[in-house]
Amino acid sequence: MRLARINLFSKTIIACVFFLLISSLTGNAAEIENGLADCVRINDDSARLKCFDELAKKQIPVKENEAVTPAVIQEPPVAVEKVILSQPQEENQHLSVMEKQWDMRLAPHKERNILALWPYRPCYFLPVAYNSSPNRDAALEYDPDAKAQYNEVKFQLSFKFKIWEDFFRGSLQETIEKSTGIRGMDVWIAYTQQSFWQLYNDAFSAPFRDTNYEPELLLNFRMQHEIPGLMGTKLQFINAGFNHQSNGRSEPLSRSWNRIVGNVGLEKTFGTEKKDSFNLLLKTWYRIPEDEDDDDNPDLSSYVGYGELWGMLYWKNHRFSLMLRNNLRSENKGAVQADWSFPLPLIGDKVCGYIQYFNGYGEGLLDYNTSINRISAGFMLVDWK
Repeated sequence: MRLARINLFSKTIIACVFFLLISSLTGNAAEIENGLADCVRINDDSARLKCFDELAKKQIPVKENEAVTPAVIQEPPVAVEKVILSQPQEENQHLSVMEKQWDMRLAPHKERNILALWPYRPCYFLPVAYNSSPNRDAALEYDPDAKAQYNEVKFQLSFKFKIWEDFFRGSLQETIEKSTGIRGMDVWIAYTQQSFWQLYNDAFSAPFRDTNYEPELLLNFRMQHEIPGLMGTKLQFINAGFNHQSNGRSEPLSRSWNRIVGNVGLEKTFGTEKKDSFNLLLKTWYRIPEDEDDDDNPDLSSYVGYGELWGMLYWKNHRFSLMLRNNLRSENKGAVQADWSFPLPLIGDKVCGYIQYFNGYGEGLLDYNTSINRISAGFMLVDWK
């Protein structure tokens, strides 16, 4: 009984297939209809299937022998929903160095980069940091006999993260942009740590000679406007905020100060992809006064001044930078720092070689009043975000 049902089901499927085949063939429509009607009226399954077979054989030769030009079947137009993919603007596809550093896309961010770590100042590790004029006045700790060696390790960690994106939004932001040119304002928190490590000083247990801790709160105003007459140079950003720097030591080695900072970033790009550019960063600050009894370094501004100027050239995966600083006083105490970072073969594009030269005052808080002459070599972390 079960076998009979399966055979019946199979025959029905075959009949349907033949029905579809016959329906698709060109021929006499009336003859096909009559033949199908006759086959349907047959009660016996085998006879009915044979009827369908004979009807199909009659139609197929006609199809093969007649020279019939096949009709072009035009399907009715289908209403297809037109999907428009929003292509990012050219300015968003190729961000410049400063635009990447401060996350200045023009497209909506949708706050996906909130609390994500971003590079701030260069992160580097310099195992060779030779100082030809170390500070002999400051002991390594409280031992007056613990003196610094000429060579040590210098390294820096620096990062920032955004805690608030587009402080003003909607119609208010549009009004601000029309009246001031500010395209948006983000709130950032930054942290930099610079350490001087007497790694090779075995006589005094290889101590950290000094470490400077520098947290910042910054308001970054996204500008991204070309400056007329400067060949495409852009005013990329203006940021202002609060900066604290200290070395976390107790007296008599304690050093610290608080500042109100203001920075201006200019950039000139080369090429369509904006990989090569020249950046000019003007950093200024105002020291917040402290009580004389609490001030560890009252003459700090006499040595580090009130600002510094950075020029950075990015060219073919190389980075050249120069920092100039002066106290703008008659005794003329200042500093200069020259850097060069370059690709390293067989290592990849996340780490590069780095050479740094510093001469002057204010390299670190412990040595702010001592002129330092240092040449360093090591590695820099590149695009670690």
